[in-house]
Amino acid sequence: MSTMQVEVVSNEQSIYEGEASFVVVPTVNGELGIYPRHEPVMSLVRPGALRLTMPDGKEEVLVAIAGGVLEVRPHKITVLADVAVRSSEMDEARATAAKKAAEESLAKAQTPGSRAKAEIALEAAIAQLKTLDYIKAHKHK
Repeated sequence: MSTMQVEVVSNEQSIYEGEASFVVVPTVNGELGIYPRHEPVMSLVRPGALRLTMPDGKEEVLVAIAGGVLEVRPHKITVLADVAVRSSEMDEARATAAKKAAEESLAKAQTPGSRAKAEIALEAAIAQLKTLDYIKAHKHK
């Protein structure tokens, strides 16, 4: 099976670096499925679940991403995410509480800087909740 190198990096750390046989990225134009040797693409990323199918085809790694940029080259995919969290580090109660706190901060924001911070926190919480919804929907398959 053919594979490609994938690198997912957030502002704070490298989230994933390795091979994958298929990748699904939530872009501003909808979900983009990418196989090895895909045509070059640049796109903005929207909050949601980034899905990486491992070379064995059996395991899927999920990463919640909130905004950023996707670069696709024939043998390498790079996602530079504003915020990225692996599914193993997510918790629904925390994500729901973070969403509520970000919405409250956004409502109270009085400066462009505080508004931008609240918007980023809200996007991160939404991305985690979307990823957790995906996990729930596909758990029983």
